[in-house]
Amino acid sequence: MGFLKEKDIVYKPVYEVDLGPESDEVYLGANVKAPRMAGLLIKVFAWFLELPFFGGILMYILKRNNQIHKLVTFVDLQEPPLFVPLHPHEGIQEKEVKYLEPDMSPPEKVQQALDCVESPDNVSKTQKLGFQRWTIPEFSRAYATGDSTPLMVAERFVAAVCESSSPSLNMSFFINFCVEDILKQATESTLRYKQGKPISVLDGVLVAVKDEIDCMPYPTTGGTKWLDKVRQCKDDACCVKRLRLCGAILVGKTNMHELGAGVSGINPHYGPARNPYNRNKITGGSSSGSAAVVAAGLCPVALGVDGGGSVRLPAALCGVVGLKPTFSRVPLEGVLPLNYTVGMVGILAASVEDALIVYAAISGDLTSYQNGVTAVPDQPKLTLPLLKSADYTSRDIKMARYGKWFDDCSDDIKVCCSNAVMKLSDKYGWKIVDVTIPELEVMRLAHYITIGSECSSSMSRYSHNLSKAEMGWDVRFGLSAYGSFDSQEYLNAQRIRNRQLQFHEKIFSMADFIVTPTVGVTAYDIKDDATRTGELDYINGAALVRYQVAGNFLGLPAVTVPVGYDQSGLPIGLQLIGKPWSESLLIHVAYAMQALCLSEQKKPEVFYDMLCKD
Repeated sequence: MGFLKEKDIVYKPVYEVDLGPESDEVYLGANVKAPRMAGLLIKVFAWFLELPFFGGILMYILKRNNQIHKLVTFVDLQEPPLFVPLHPHEGIQEKEVKYLEPDMSPPEKVQQALDCVESPDNVSKTQKLGFQRWTIPEFSRAYATGDSTPLMVAERFVAAVCESSSPSLNMSFFINFCVEDILKQATESTLRYKQGKPISVLDGVLVAVKDEIDCMPYPTTGGTKWLDKVRQCKDDACCVKRLRLCGAILVGKTNMHELGAGVSGINPHYGPARNPYNRNKITGGSSSGSAAVVAAGLCPVALGVDGGGSVRLPAALCGVVGLKPTFSRVPLEGVLPLNYTVGMVGILAASVEDALIVYAAISGDLTSYQNGVTAVPDQPKLTLPLLKSADYTSRDIKMARYGKWFDDCSDDIKVCCSNAVMKLSDKYGWKIVDVTIPELEVMRLAHYITIGSECSSSMSRYSHNLSKAEMGWDVRFGLSAYGSFDSQEYLNAQRIRNRQLQFHEKIFSMADFIVTPTVGVTAYDIKDDATRTGELDYINGAALVRYQVAGNFLGLPAVTVPVGYDQSGLPIGLQLIGKPWSESLLIHVAYAMQALCLSEQKKPEVFYDMLCKD
């Protein structure tokens, strides 16, 4: 249908684009032209889209109306395609960090991280005023002193999961969990503590795993009812193996948006994962259950996979910390290959310190995309005396902020996140650098084409065994859209990736990281018609992923930290996006932000106290 195409857009060369605050680049927000659909409407629409001829015409119209043709398909680009966002490691020497040896075991890395974290004994009572979730060091300390045991906590966990699954709550946190396996792990950990031989601070700590990551003895469903029938889980994923080596108790597979093909967390097969701050609201996805179990206090930490904000987005909506490392920082062996070049194992945690500890355990030793890239993780020192020291407050840290983009969110989020940035600036003297980041909507569409093409390619190997009747209707629509992208669209998307990486490299030459809200809207309602069929809501979806895409498309590290609540009491997160391999700096800043907001944390509507301490 090339004869129907619009006039080609010719993008200026990167070197001609002004990224300063006075740039004449026009900010183009998402202009989504697709109604919300669920129930019967989504069934009819998906069925039409699957028709051989009519479906092709309908998809062409959808792409044209949503500017894919205008901004990606029929454009003139000088840049060559960049297919994998691998980054050379420059070996930047950071202040106040511990550098790890490449041959360290996961428990040794965890110990190094623990040495960088404030001891629970050193945290004053005034800092513990208000609501706070129990952290990994606090669980370990309770086990070591005999105040609690891993077995006691595991038994409370099992009871809490059963209660949360009751008809009165119906939280749908988990797809699969095995009581016998959990109690077996907990008994072994309890014995180690009794013998005075815990493996690490993670020994006996409950960790949940997104059902996109292999973890024995569970099948890996990817949120579907069919995938585990055609792809057997035969071993733990690499990240899970490393946590086991540290003594962590793996407690089951958390709910997720089916195939990661959406951002609401509404799964028609296993129920919508519900937000602990309001059971009638979404958690966000696709790592929906992982965010919810941490928010609800069931686990201090959970693993997710972030292909389009799928860790950071639900973390922000559920009021917890979410860390997405640099692309290839964590091995992807044993993770469903849904998103080859944009996905990354990430961490959802009760605190920045907990995220650091688990990051230490699972990162390093790259294999899948090594190609000569060597990046040994380093661990930032996270202590309150350090935050107050002259060396820390005098650091010349610069925060890049693109005002028009930053403000493209709800009023509550804009005010809350703006105040959070000003707190950092006022408290530590860090500078806000006004910049322009061009073509952000172009990047969002290019990312959508990329993640969709990769998902379609991954699922094609199973198509001969796949019955569409086993899939949610929103995913049927998604796979039809993903399969419609042609080679021209995919190649242009990768040229845009190259172009955006150059823009971001220029931004990072002016500032240390980019600061944004994490999402454009807070959690919205779960509607009854969506629970049985899934839901298409691309307007809210575009708002939720508005600030997420660069982290995935360009392989950049990013972290979200809770900074407040909207007028309805729903959580708001602030996001930091860093240059490649800059996790240490991002964790430093996230910790500083957390310290300024600790006293404002609110207890969720659904919460379980696993230590039951006064």
